[in-house]
Amino acid sequence: MATSDVLVVGGGVMGCGIALKLRQAGARVTVLERSIPGAEASSAAGGILAPQWEADGPGPFFELCLRSRALYGSFAAELRELSGVDIAYRPCGLLRVAFDEADLHHVESTVGWQHGMGLRAELLDGKAARELEPHLAPTAVGAAHFPDDHQVDNRLLVRALTMAAARVGAVFRSGYVRGVVHEHGRAVGVDLDGEVLRADAVVLAAGSWSSLVQGAGVSAQAVRPARGQMVQLQTRLPLLERVVTSAKGYLVPRADGRIIAGSTMEHVGFDKQVTAAGLARILDMALELCPDLGSAPITETWAGFRPWTQDALPYIGEGPTPGLFLATGHFRNGILLAPITAKLVAQAVLGEKPSVDLTPFRYDRETRARG
Repeated sequence: MATSDVLVVGGGVMGCGIALKLRQAGARVTVLERSIPGAEASSAAGGILAPQWEADGPGPFFELCLRSRALYGSFAAELRELSGVDIAYRPCGLLRVAFDEADLHHVESTVGWQHGMGLRAELLDGKAARELEPHLAPTAVGAAHFPDDHQVDNRLLVRALTMAAARVGAVFRSGYVRGVVHEHGRAVGVDLDGEVLRADAVVLAAGSWSSLVQGAGVSAQAVRPARGQMVQLQTRLPLLERVVTSAKGYLVPRADGRIIAGSTMEHVGFDKQVTAAGLARILDMALELCPDLGSAPITETWAGFRPWTQDALPYIGEGPTPGLFLATGHFRNGILLAPITAKLVAQAVLGEKPSVDLTPFRYDRETRARG
């Protein structure tokens, strides 16, 4: 039997971020990943850091997202220093475009309640929106401008986090985690391909696969995979300065002329195929937002699985048994929430008081609400 202070199940941005924070605090950490670290949802995302665009309204989750966005500048600098990798953090802003009056009314409402919270948000008519983004479709009737919503290259983020965690001493092991091992009502390790690895604490950060880890207390109904298909286009010069979104999807412009277009939201189990219907929806959305993309070549397509939860909230903090901690169910906001989740879960594992009230993100919040 091998021993480690903390075992982290999952080597995506959550697992690697948590491992980095725990290792910096002096814990011995082993990250367990069944494939290449970060090869799943972390690499498949668009890299949008946009709590203001994503928000349905004020509340604890929105506050959590704002806190995490505020960490990104220093987070990027720390990762560059530790790993040598620039994660292409760009404070570029975001334009949420409306194409009809009903959608414009929704956008106006969003700007209104965010203004009431003291956040920067501006309602633009179609002409003003095209002054900001000249390649925007002439059919756009208006837009909300969120200058503080940003982006990062998530594939570079994965690489930087993996390297940073390894360089501060986290150990990485490949294999299939069959389940969490319990003794006397406490999590004491995991079964890795038949080998028992023991630890003082186990962190479940396996994304859409969390419910497949036996003994972790996460049911198949609690966290499910939601497939998102993506398309990459290449332009000679960047057509867009900001992230541009609509009710149907988004375009994320990279500095080198790539445009990441996404995404579908499909409950199809663990079927990772890219489909004709999915690509058609994404390309229709892209051309509606920016018709000049019509001549851009498609250079890559892919799909990934977001860890979906019924109430669209993640599970963060203590798990159902002592010694078990959760960092899963982040759905569309995994990249955005990586810095704050790493900080909060590390605090929980180390026995410190979390700097954010984690009650809304508890594993048993549904039953507590009913009780």
